[in-house]
Amino acid sequence: MSTGCNLPSGFLQAIAPLLGEAVADFVASCGQPPQRALLPSPRRALDTSPWCGEDPVPWAEAACYLRPDARPGAHPLHWAGAYYLQEPSAMAAVAALNPQPGDRVLDLCAAPGGKSVQIAQALNAKGLLVSNDPVYSRALALSGNIERMGIRNALVLCNQPEELTARFEAYFDQALVDAPCSGEGMFRKDPAVAAQWQPDLPDRLAPIQLHILRQAASMLRPGGTLVYSTCTFNTTENEGVLQDFLDQQPEFSLQPFDLPGLPEAQMGSLRLWPHLQRGEGHFVAKLRKDGGAGSRQTGLFNMKTDQALVDLANVMLPDWVNDPPRANASLGETTACLPLGCPDVSGLRVLRLGLHLAQRQGKTLRPAHALALSAAPRQPVVVDVNQAHSFRAGEVLAVDTGLEGYAAPALMGWSLGWGKAVKGHLKNHYPKGLRRHQAMQDKG
Repeated sequence: MSTGCNLPSGFLQAIAPLLGEAVADFVASCGQPPQRALLPSPRRALDTSPWCGEDPVPWAEAACYLRPDARPGAHPLHWAGAYYLQEPSAMAAVAALNPQPGDRVLDLCAAPGGKSVQIAQALNAKGLLVSNDPVYSRALALSGNIERMGIRNALVLCNQPEELTARFEAYFDQALVDAPCSGEGMFRKDPAVAAQWQPDLPDRLAPIQLHILRQAASMLRPGGTLVYSTCTFNTTENEGVLQDFLDQQPEFSLQPFDLPGLPEAQMGSLRLWPHLQRGEGHFVAKLRKDGGAGSRQTGLFNMKTDQALVDLANVMLPDWVNDPPRANASLGETTACLPLGCPDVSGLRVLRLGLHLAQRQGKTLRPAHALALSAAPRQPVVVDVNQAHSFRAGEVLAVDTGLEGYAAPALMGWSLGWGKAVKGHLKNHYPKGLRRHQAMQDKG
């Protein structure tokens, strides 16, 4: 069976029991434009009116719905980390998890990073966020978004879940499993997902989802919270996986939760429909691990540190940023500020540890790009939108001849990266791998 919104043959028949008399309403919603939302960074105030109306996303603090014609992804403030663009329904999973400052949180299938960004904002730079994705290309994108959003207390890993289990047994206070799924809730947003759907796909994915969920369970402390989410509708990947998990893990139980603007999840799970909520399709379930509170300890970060390099960075940092973070580790030629109690990650595939501060080049240090996005530069250079695009394209900017040393172009108070002022010119230090030519700017 096909519809005007290109739903796969057999899909409606498969989920009809869930929809009941609302099949026509669901089909009609699939013909509407997908919903989008903007989550501002809390690092400084942001005027969202150029892109958002007055409608907040009720279940996601500070998030707002984008107007249909808005293109914030093309604006320099996006790559400056002023906001993250995310599908509204997906924000419900972290809202249900409800992490608190000081918690240790695992985001096990984290790429591209929207839920990790939400978690980091809830932690408010206190505690630890371990964001993992087993696919290297996706983990790279995740690491880039963690850097772009100025997050200081995250570790970005690229490991299979079972590779983490032995290291982090009963370690985390909260764990999120946003499992790879058949993506039925994304059909109107991404027609390619609909084109790849097959009737047996849920049955093939369910064992994988169950395996990931079990690995996350072993890394959660007694008394901890586990949220399982998918962007699909069918019961095989949702209630079916949960039931199999609960049959095997009797120490877990579903927990009711209630989020603003959404039906109360009295039985511990909630399905979001595009014809009932302003968002795409999503499923969220909240579980608790029985037992008293308390996490097990794991080994602490134990890589050899070049103390002379760390000391030099701490001397230089006040010249570059106000209220500088303190370097406490070296990662090769890079100095970093690791989160308090950073765990041992030796033997794991690590893409990012804490906040990168500076890199050694020859006998000198250069401030890291992440530092400009996370801290307030001591020498900001006010630029307009056109100059910001030129800077990202790698061009040299003209500056006051009295300005010397490292300075950061800033648009509306948001730092874009580093340059080095010499005789009226700001030599461009924007990372070459992140540069975009002028012809590409309008693509967003």
